This record gives sequence, C-alpha cells and structure tokens, in this order.
Amino acid sequence: MSLLLPVLLALLISILSGLYFLGAFRKRRPGEPPLDRGPIPWLGHVLDFRRDTAKFLQKMQKKHGSIFTVQLAGHYLTFLMDPLSFGTVVKEAKAKLDFNKFAVQLVEKVFGYHAMENDHKVLQTSSNKHLMGDGLVVMTQAMMENLQNLMLHSVGSKKEQTAWSQGGLFNYSYNIVFRAGYLALFGNETAKEAGSLEKAKEKDRIQSEELFQEFRKYDRLFPRLAYGVLPPKEKLEAERLKRLFWDILSVQKVANKDNISGWVLDQQQVRAENGMKESMQDRYMFLLLWASQGNTGPSAFWLLLFLMKHHEAMKAVQGEVDQLLKETGQEVTSGGPLINLTRDMLLKTPILDSAVEETLRLTAAPVLTRAVMQDMKLRMADGREYSIREGDRVALFPYTAVQMDPAVHPDPDKFKYDRFLTPEGIKKTDFFKDGKKLKYYNMPWGAGVTMCPGRFFATNELKQFVFLMLTYFEFELENPDEEIPSIDVTRWGFGSMQPVRDIQFKYRLRF
Repeated sequence: MSLLLPVLLALLISILSGLYFLGAFRKRRPGEPPLDRGPIPWLGHVLDFRRDTAKFLQKMQKKHGSIFTVQLAGHYLTFLMDPLSFGTVVKEAKAKLDFNKFAVQLVEKVFGYHAMENDHKVLQTSSNKHLMGDGLVVMTQAMMENLQNLMLHSVGSKKEQTAWSQGGLFNYSYNIVFRAGYLALFGNETAKEAGSLEKAKEKDRIQSEELFQEFRKYDRLFPRLAYGVLPPKEKLEAERLKRLFWDILSVQKVANKDNISGWVLDQQQVRAENGMKESMQDRYMFLLLWASQGNTGPSAFWLLLFLMKHHEAMKAVQGEVDQLLKETGQEVTSGGPLINLTRDMLLKTPILDSAVEETLRLTAAPVLTRAVMQDMKLRMADGREYSIREGDRVALFPYTAVQMDPAVHPDPDKFKYDRFLTPEGIKKTDFFKDGKKLKYYNMPWGAGVTMCPGRFFATNELKQFVFLMLTYFEFELENPDEEIPSIDVTRWGFGSMQPVRDIQFKYRLRF
C-alpha cells in the first residue's frame, strides 16, 4: 500500500500535466477575445473546422461576434471577422505578427523544403522583377506562345476544325492553364535536342500532359497532407509524387531547357550563392510550381463557367475582346497568322478584369495566418482593444468576413460580371460596410507582406486563356440547364476552390 500511493500520485500529476498541455485548463483572461476551446481536449474544434471552415466560422461569429479565439489541434487561433479592422493585422509589425514562422512550418511539412532565413524577401524581389512591370511583358509573351502550342497546334487541320471535342470543363481548363504556365516558367524542350522546333513543341505537349496528370494526384492529397491526416498508403503516394517532382524539376534537368524564366533562374542562383544543396533547391522548385500553378487552373474553370452560364456577361466580354482585336488591327482567319495578345492589350480589358475579380470573390478562399510573437493588443475599428497571447495565432478568413458579406456585396451568392465596374466603365474600388469605406473589400490574393507576388502574372494567365477560347473556339455546355457545381468544402483555406464534380462541355475550332 505504501508503494501504491506514490504511484497513484505520479499518475494523477501526469494526467493533470497532460490535460494542462492539451489546453483543458486555459481560461479567458480579462481583456481577451471570447474563448471557445471546443468539445475535445487538445483537438478542440479541429474536426468541425476541417469539415467545413466557412460554415464553422460563420457559426462561431454568430455565437461570439466579430472576434473570438478557438482551439484547433493544440493551437489557439484568434479569428478577426470584421473587415473594417483587417488593417490592424495586415499592417502590424513582423516583431508582433509574423507570417514567415507559420509558412516555414507548412512548406517543410508539405514540400520537405527547409527555408532560408530571407526566403520570402528573395521571392518578393524576384517576383517584382519578373512577374510585374517590364518583366511581365516577357512572361505574357512566353505564356501566349505556350497556350497557342497547347490549344492551337491543330489549326489548319480540316478534320480538327470541324470535329467537336468533348470533356470536363474543369479538367480542360486546369490542364491547359497549368501546362502553359509550367512551360512558360520552367522552359521548353530544345529544338536541337528534339531534332526540330515542331518536334520540340510536340515533346512539350506530351511531357507537360504527363506532368499534369501526376500533379493532379498530388493536388488531391494536398489538403489532408497539409493537415497531417493522410492514411499510411496515401502518405507513401505523396512521398512518391514529391520525389518524382524533385527529379523532374531538378536544377540539372531544368538547366537543359530553353526559355527558362528569369523568375526561376533567380531563385536557383540566389539559393546556390547561399550554399543551399541542389537537392534542397530541387524541392523548392516543386514548391514554386505548386504556388504558381495550383490555383490558376481552377480559377480559369470558374471564370469560363460563369461566363457560359450568364449570357449577358459572355456577350459583354466577347464584345470587349472583338473590339480590342479590331483596335490592334488583328483578325482571325482560316490560314491566317495567330493573334499576338500582349501585356499592353491586357491592360485594356476592364470588363474582363471585373469578371475575373468577381470570379475570385466567389471562389478564392485563403486563410491568412500570423504567428503571435509577443503578448500584444489588437485594436478594432470601433475602438475596442483585445489582448492576444504570445504563441497563439491570428487569422483572417476574408471569404466569409467580407467577400460573401451582403452588407458589402449585395446578393453575394450571385455572379455579377460588372460588380467591380463603375457606371463609367472603369474599375470600382469604393465599397462600404456600416457606412464606412473598406480598404479590404476583396482579398483573393491576401494582403500586406503576404499578398501573392505572382498575382499579375496569374491574372494574365486567366485572361489569356479566356481570350483565346473566345477568339478561336465555339464551345457550349452539354447540358445548358445543369446547375453550377458546389464548392468542395474540404479545400477551404488553400486558395482557389475546386468543384465537387466536373461539368461536361464540347468545343471546336471556329476556323
């Protein structure tokens, strides 16, 4: 009996310590946001959060108001749901709210990449140089040439011009935009190696198709991989796919390509100069591929589908496309030259720009997360202040907080192609909530230091794809009355959403 008591005491202390570690005893302190630990120690609300992030956050907002703290798998996240107060998070100094700490952990888990100290700064600098301004002129041309190779290589073939092709609109859109973007960034097969330019182009088509099929396998695993909930068999598949992409995108293999983008070359050069092993650089190349091409294809699908389902929108965008070709003296004719769609031309498409922004408002849903580096005060737009603890995280979910808020965007569930146009036909930026103008009224690209550095290139990818579809193809839904598919709620938080099912369409060349 004398030995049993110490054992029982040790067991009790161990249990209590475990419960403390699991967050069972965390209490809301004075001045802190409402705390909701959830039904399960340590896990908290993570099951509901993963099941449907938007629905869960709407429920929490209704229960607790515009700011609250929830426990998710051992972490405490404070969600700020008031868009008028977003600036307090977006503009806060890195010493208090740091994006990099969270991002470094995620990319290591998902891509096996160990980040450099100044990784984000290097990416931002290179993106500013190559994916914006004059650099975007070069990238737009590269994207155009690769889109034409993938979409129009059969122009001139009588049989191909008259025959209808059928397939899934999501698969088609994702396939074309992903492959063209990959080739524009990572380079083309060399004519010397392939034997001729035409054979090199054919090799690009074949190899990029194979790459896309493997990427889609990884893409389907990605949400559960990021959450760390893959079963053993799928973990092995994820590892196989990662190693495959590390090999295909390796520094050695990419070096043998023509037309490699300055964006990719810069990333390789800086990491080599910093002494990073080539094997780790190879992993970063896969991260770049996913970051640059994992969202544009799904967005292209939604944009084209919304236009097909809204006749007025399609007519307006088609008219803008036709007018732009006329102004630049270009005409699409059988046997004639392919059109040259430049960056400057893409700056003159306000209607298409609005349709793109409306598409992203409806379908892009990132979770913007910051690590809390020290105890701090978070000040709301209405003057309220809340204490946030070091070690916690602060998060924004603009999709429910602003993009789908009827007070900001009336009829938020409806696609309105001209929502982001003024009556004069220029970009609309004045949106309000509770009578106050919003700075952050649509946030598909994030905001502040974490705003997507490749957003201008990605937007051009979408516009170029739709421009070519409207110019060169006849296309229609197999069933015009088929409803627009729902969003796959398991992918909330990772950027552009995907549909729960594909929708069938048919297409053929006009000329």
